[in-house]
Amino acid sequence: MVLNKPPEINFGFKHSTADSSLFFLHRESGSVFLLLYVDDIVLTGSDPKLIILVKALLHKHFKIKDLGRLKFFLGIEVAKSSQGLFLTQRQYALDIILDSGLTASKPVDFPMEQNLKLTLLEGSALSDPSPYRRLVGRLIYLTVTRPDIAYPVNILSQFMQEPRQPHMDAAIRFLRYLKTTPGQGLFFPSNSDLSLKSFCIFSLQRVARILEESIVVA
Repeated sequence: MVLNKPPEINFGFKHSTADSSLFFLHRESGSVFLLLYVDDIVLTGSDPKLIILVKALLHKHFKIKDLGRLKFFLGIEVAKSSQGLFLTQRQYALDIILDSGLTASKPVDFPMEQNLKLTLLEGSALSDPSPYRRLVGRLIYLTVTRPDIAYPVNILSQFMQEPRQPHMDAAIRFLRYLKTTPGQGLFFPSNSDLSLKSFCIFSLQRVARILEESIVVA
């Protein structure tokens, strides 16, 4: 939208090779990042003056409205404080639970039953696989701010071609687990050194045994 115009309008922005919707601009004073989705734009960067210049440039050529500090974008809620930035999809998760008719269901403490074994052929095939596919698709998007659920969602996604009743039962149980922590998300502390850290409460032997025993894909 911006970079397809003459050089005066692109202002030196470059297209990210990692994300087709992301554009970036690097100057000596700082950097600006522009995320574009249809007619919504998220603009951020390290140089407030450069951000103001970019907004003025966009306003000159397009009819835009500055909505202020980012609070919500594509189902992701953004909360900023002096301590850092918190991203969550709480309302998105609650909508999934509501649409599945599980608002009154009893929560569970674990996403999947212990020693659960799902296969491609066990159980009766769903007469209409579209609800399962839509549900798993929404859960995949939920992992944007919930990397803690990536493993069970990955397991459920392996059966989207021909889902069966045990797969749907496992997905429903997962939603009951989701009810316990719908507001969990990602926190980026303001004093972060931007180094990647990971934590695990299991020994490697325990993780290997869980992976071997909990899920079997035929």
